[in-house]
Amino acid sequence: MKTKGKIISVLTLLCFSFFCSLNVIAEAQHGISMYGKPALPQDFVSLPYVNKNAPKGGVYVTGEVGSFDSLNPHIRKGRVPWQLRFLAYESLMGRSWDEPFTLYGLLAESIEVDPKGLWVEFTIRKGAKFSDGSIVTADDVLWSYETLGTIGHPRYANTWKKIKKSEKISNQKVKFVFNEPDRELALIMGLRPILKKAQWQEHSFKESGLQMVPISTAPYVIRDFEAGKFIRLKRNKNYWGRDLPFRRGTNNVDEIRIEFFADGNALKEAFKIGKLSSLRESNGAKWDQQYDFPKIKNGEITKSIIPHKRPSGISGFVMNTRKPLFKDWRVREALIQAFNFEFINKKLNNGKMPRVTSYFSNSVLGKEEGPAVGKVKDFLLPFSSELLPGALEGYDLPISNGSERNRAGIIKASNLLEEAGYRVVDGILRDSNNKSFSFEILLRQGSSELKAIANIYLESLKRLGIFPKVTIIDSAQYKERTNLYDFDMTYYRRGLSLSPGNEQLLYWGSSGVNNPGSRNWMGINSTAAEEMVRLMLNSPDREDYISAVRALDRILTSGRYVVPIWYSPYSMLAHDSNLKYPDYLPAYGDWINFLPDVWWFER
Repeated sequence: MKTKGKIISVLTLLCFSFFCSLNVIAEAQHGISMYGKPALPQDFVSLPYVNKNAPKGGVYVTGEVGSFDSLNPHIRKGRVPWQLRFLAYESLMGRSWDEPFTLYGLLAESIEVDPKGLWVEFTIRKGAKFSDGSIVTADDVLWSYETLGTIGHPRYANTWKKIKKSEKISNQKVKFVFNEPDRELALIMGLRPILKKAQWQEHSFKESGLQMVPISTAPYVIRDFEAGKFIRLKRNKNYWGRDLPFRRGTNNVDEIRIEFFADGNALKEAFKIGKLSSLRESNGAKWDQQYDFPKIKNGEITKSIIPHKRPSGISGFVMNTRKPLFKDWRVREALIQAFNFEFINKKLNNGKMPRVTSYFSNSVLGKEEGPAVGKVKDFLLPFSSELLPGALEGYDLPISNGSERNRAGIIKASNLLEEAGYRVVDGILRDSNNKSFSFEILLRQGSSELKAIANIYLESLKRLGIFPKVTIIDSAQYKERTNLYDFDMTYYRRGLSLSPGNEQLLYWGSSGVNNPGSRNWMGINSTAAEEMVRLMLNSPDREDYISAVRALDRILTSGRYVVPIWYSPYSMLAHDSNLKYPDYLPAYGDWINFLPDVWWFER
């Protein structure tokens, strides 16, 4: 009996411990981090990079080149100001831009996550309301997720395919069950915009343009607009979340106005005479030489440098490998060798801007120099037969001596083209069938700096017997052609974060090779790249995660899909001198929700 009693006692203790551990694991939390715990405690006062006592008021005016014909940023159809997606909508969770892979409750007061990564559950705040005063319910959340995932913008579709079941637990609680374990998916599900279901019961969501302004819960609401000219957003004085610690010190300006201009020159002139509140400059030479106009001299406008620690991302001229001309990596490498970066940088930037050396350069996630070692090598070796030269051995971009002729680069490019089967005949590069090596560089109207880069590049290509055609089209045509991958070479910019994950499949996944509208403009079709993303998503710790990202970086960089230009390790911001920002800067620096979200007017 004593032995039996001991067994029962031990079993009771084990069961108690087991259920206690489950409760700890599945306990509702105020925030979530993919690795470790959120830095801020449950009773945090504000985000670390805000002025929690910032004054409210003022009108912030920003400018954009182009036009718009829709106010719904969540559908494929139409041109929408990119700012609306972030200013006019909220999600269940919100990002801290000082912590990669960390979210805090916003519309949701808490989050519960399965320890195996198979489900996530959100509890909606009781006081969460739409701008019309109606309560946010579980039905609104479930409708938003399903609608976005099925008929919304393609960026939502891949995630929705991973949802096995979505269910309403109560009016304030929803649960999403995944098809397979995915540690990042709980975070992604916390970042979907929430819309009001009732607004769309008798209207077509996917066809909405300027006729309807989607109702949301955000601090700002669209109050006025004129198609193609301006959009005016006003801070909602009855905003439900104004007292949340997550919102303290943010959304400080009363009004945000987005003005639209035909080109960059017109936008800059508007800023110089005081019609805009700020201007981001990406050109180092212009920053040094052209910011001496009267309003800077008299102190009305201030120049600020905002450093950051985020990846460089990739910027440059992308080659569409769906086109036969760019399928051979030697051709792509030749076109990279012919691009005289050092000369172009000196000519246009006073040589100040560093080059993009890999997709994740400027961060801890970037590939390391030399041959792959350790876990990075282990992850890559199973795919060695499909990897291009440089992925395992190490790949570096060419460095010229800065002279205009770039003799060494042109010689290397010529040799590579010869290896690929091309010969110069009567001054023109031709293939074995005597067909000339010819392609089009597609640019969007208003991109004067890119045109200047392309013009210098053309002079280098002439030395190889290559005479590309530069075509400049308006924004609508440009979007249509790039959505259909109807281009040979064009400018490509893909910003990357300190927490890359599922979205990498949207950028480099094979589904984007033929499906229109993806971000895989270069047409990457790599089993190895997709496997590195899967390793990232299921890494047991941060060490494995970083190794998987570095391995992916090697695959992408050695793929030679883009002729890289430069990036800036800091933002160059000229702004109204009355506009202030906190002394403490987030790791992401001047990123989404920095200007104007944490800025304020000081009068």
